[in-house]
Amino acid sequence: MRFLSLVLLAVSAAAPLHAAGFDRPIPQAQSATAEVWFAFACLALLAALYAVHWLVTRR
Repeated sequence: MRFLSLVLLAVSAAAPLHAAGFDRPIPQAQSATAEVWFAFACLALLAALYAVHWLVTRR
């Protein structure tokens, strides 16, 4: 039984050595729609930051 557990441990330890290599993903170009939404999100963030600034300075 001890020999069987050692064999299973050795096989499971060697399993990652047989894994396939990592292929880097190729980045895709950003669409014009995504750029518009990103610009909208940036403007919304700036507006929220200004609103917080305005609320804090009022107190």
